[in-house]
Amino acid sequence: MTDDTFPALDEAQFKALDPDQLFPQRDTESPPRFLILYGSLREVSYSRALAQECDRLLRRLGAETRLYDPKGLPQPDGEPDTHPKVAELRDAAHWCDGFVWVSPERHGAMTGIMKSQIDWIPLSMGGVRPTQGKTLAVLQVNGGSQSFNTVNQLRILGRWMRLATIPNQSSVPMAWDQFKDGRMKPSPLYNRVVDVMEELVKFTHLTRDNRDYLLDRYSERVESHAKLSKRVNTPKAG
Repeated sequence: MTDDTFPALDEAQFKALDPDQLFPQRDTESPPRFLILYGSLREVSYSRALAQECDRLLRRLGAETRLYDPKGLPQPDGEPDTHPKVAELRDAAHWCDGFVWVSPERHGAMTGIMKSQIDWIPLSMGGVRPTQGKTLAVLQVNGGSQSFNTVNQLRILGRWMRLATIPNQSSVPMAWDQFKDGRMKPSPLYNRVVDVMEELVKFTHLTRDNRDYLLDRYSERVESHAKLSKRVNTPKAG
């Protein structure tokens, strides 16, 4: 016979699902805001060109955007976090509701330029997690045949930073043949990029007004309650 008791459960911190909080009245009327990062410093950069296409599409979909230029960003821990390029990146990460990460694939992985930008975004700033619960779309460009190594790596980083990474993604093979005069040519690959941006905006609208509820975790409620109890119940000296 199944034992339906829960001796390990803190009943005071365990909460039943509240559909009203999952589907609240829409409170935020302002456009969703996105920070777009790309992973190349080349003069002719297909990841930058793809990032610019994402930027145009997001603005066409009614969003506000910031396209971050990684030129001049120091290596992580190579300069203090007051460095102007670091401060610009962190301010944008705090400002946005979601991210777009676009990286070339180099040696089967994302570029160091891409990873450096992500590494400069802290998991916590002044007690606030600047990435937790925000949305993320991942895209990559390839010089040769199609690969998904980089988008898979970006997904791992997104999960580690508690970002809500959308299901769709884009991998553009032979990128040198997909752009003309800095613009992506019409193709099924371009259509997929449009799909990804549409999905990103939809998921952001679905989640940004109830982000606090979506991120309300039993384990953290238990920990917070324990810390509060310890502080209140600890005898004071004197």
